[in-house]
Amino acid sequence: MKQYGKVAVLMGGSSSEREVSLMSGAGVLAALQSKGVDAHKFDPSEKPLSALKEEGFDCVFIILHGPFGEDGTVQGALEALDMPYTGCGVMASAIAMDKWRTKLLWKGAGLPIPAFELLDESSDFDAIERQLGLPIFVKPSTEGSSIGVTKVKQPGELRAAFAEARKYDEVVIAEQFIGGGEYTCAVIGDQAYPTIKIEPATEYYDYQAKYFRDDTVYRCPSGLAPEVEARARELALKAFKVLGCRGWSRVDFLMDEAGEIYLLEANTSPGMTSHSLVPMAARAEGIAYEDLCLKVLDTVHVG
Repeated sequence: MKQYGKVAVLMGGSSSEREVSLMSGAGVLAALQSKGVDAHKFDPSEKPLSALKEEGFDCVFIILHGPFGEDGTVQGALEALDMPYTGCGVMASAIAMDKWRTKLLWKGAGLPIPAFELLDESSDFDAIERQLGLPIFVKPSTEGSSIGVTKVKQPGELRAAFAEARKYDEVVIAEQFIGGGEYTCAVIGDQAYPTIKIEPATEYYDYQAKYFRDDTVYRCPSGLAPEVEARARELALKAFKVLGCRGWSRVDFLMDEAGEIYLLEANTSPGMTSHSLVPMAARAEGIAYEDLCLKVLDTVHVG
């Protein structure tokens, strides 16, 4: 494993997803060390990125989540340091972190997305409720892990949901509900992995369901018909490429009752906890967690 040199596992950070990042990072660090990689924890909230050079690191495995970690900021800083890193570059990271601009790019490329509206203080909330139909999901544009998300089920609740999401971001999206099931597809390199169907016991796939509850059901293989599975993987790869992604990512999508697929969002720094989905998809392909971490590490780049 000498070809990797000294590897910094970038985890923690200062975003609202710090706790998840630390859990993901602990798993990645242990996996790399078990494979003989000279890997070490590096928390950018505890010391500056310039310490990467000072401490002799050769490359970085990014497992930060949320703002700074997956929005292009840390990627740009690492490029300024000429430090190779895993995952998407500056542009793709910045765009994918922004759900609104992701939707605009996908829509412009002719890819299917749910109907949506931007919300602000002057929005006609009643009219948007009628236009999109209930229920409606309201979410901040640049948060992850379902933070700040509300499912609006009753008329008149949209304004309060907007106010909650507005605590986290100036840009707030109201999104059409698609009720045929929630799925995800991991992409590593140029390969789309088996899709996973997510069946939360909660009202929707929220923060607790994603990281802490044991009653969320994940189906991999997802049970989609072969032709639908192929279509979903094809769309995930197209979505990945339209955003300019590289290395690895996870593309979430919804399906309606008629079997139509709607792209939801892309995660350019996917979770790697015991509940996370990319390791699950890799296992379905016969790839162990430790080997998955090496596959991701193989994608390190600058620029």
